[in-house]
Amino acid sequence: MKIVNRFVFFFSVLLFCVSVFPQEKKTVNLLFAGDAMQHQSQLDAAKIRGGGGYDYSSYFRHIQKKIESADISVVNLEVTLPGRNYTGYPCFGTPDTFAVALKDAGFDVFLTANNHCLDKGKKGLERTISTLKRLQVKHLGTYTNNEEKELLYPAMIIKNGIRIAMLNYTYDTNGIKAQQPNVVNYIDKKQIQDDIERCKLMNPDIIVANMHWGEEYHLKQSKAQERLANFLINNGVRLVIGSHPHVVQPIDIRREGDSITGIVVYSLGNFVSGMKAANTYGGMMVDIAISKDQNNGVSIDTCLYSLVYVHKPIVGGKPDFQLIPVEEYDNEAGKEKLGADAFARMKQFATTAQKAVESLW
Repeated sequence: MKIVNRFVFFFSVLLFCVSVFPQEKKTVNLLFAGDAMQHQSQLDAAKIRGGGGYDYSSYFRHIQKKIESADISVVNLEVTLPGRNYTGYPCFGTPDTFAVALKDAGFDVFLTANNHCLDKGKKGLERTISTLKRLQVKHLGTYTNNEEKELLYPAMIIKNGIRIAMLNYTYDTNGIKAQQPNVVNYIDKKQIQDDIERCKLMNPDIIVANMHWGEEYHLKQSKAQERLANFLINNGVRLVIGSHPHVVQPIDIRREGDSITGIVVYSLGNFVSGMKAANTYGGMMVDIAISKDQNNGVSIDTCLYSLVYVHKPIVGGKPDFQLIPVEEYDNEAGKEKLGADAFARMKQFATTAQKAVESLW
């Protein structure tokens, strides 16, 4: 009897402490960046004279703090890492040092399901995967074989006590088919639905679907993107993050009253590339804050975006690619640093991008 009374006493004290001193809310900041590419102009610029490899040290220095400040930073690796015979468009093959530079900039997760993942065939896909493993970078979207996919997919990332499940799919691989036993995650509703159900068995707090989709160079999402986004949201995905169009597209923030129930980013645009077409020389990073408490589960607290412009000053007789945070450089000091022509180009990009991104707000 005394033991029972003692147990009741301690249990009552425990309940009192929990009610008076509630557990601290858990938070995670997710950052998403768009297409990380390597056109021939980038390869030429990065190549060190005298055959000394490739240097990407200038790429991310102006935005590295922002990437590193997020709890989880995600980027679309839209190149292969073949180890030799580096080429730009249309078949991207990039030095490993580019992936190293992305990792050193602060990216934690590399997405590999995109239309260029088979540009160097079976060997290119497998070496890309093995290189990312060697770099100890979490990646998803392509796999050496089904056994590897079964083990690693859906990807589950646990950060600050929040369980985040991540999916990644591509609309196509430029007509090149994956060779057995390799696996590429293609957009297929039945497969996606099965994967989401498997996600739910892993008890995630939130599901994120990274989709390589849409129409290139269109500043507005397609009806097909809208239908697929609705399908994903209706099946339990709360964050849908898009890439591929090479330009930014709207952010659709879904709400019920004052609460954010889901977010669809139709296209992040280019993160870094050598593209010159209108609106392609930049993109956005999207920062989404989520939190969790015992009573209400995970909530989506904020969704912010920042525009990034690809600046190409001439250094040592060739372009030096640098990613510039538009907000920080949109002033007279920025104009002086960039030069009048580059500043005007950045302003033109930013004006068009902001209008596109916020068109559904």
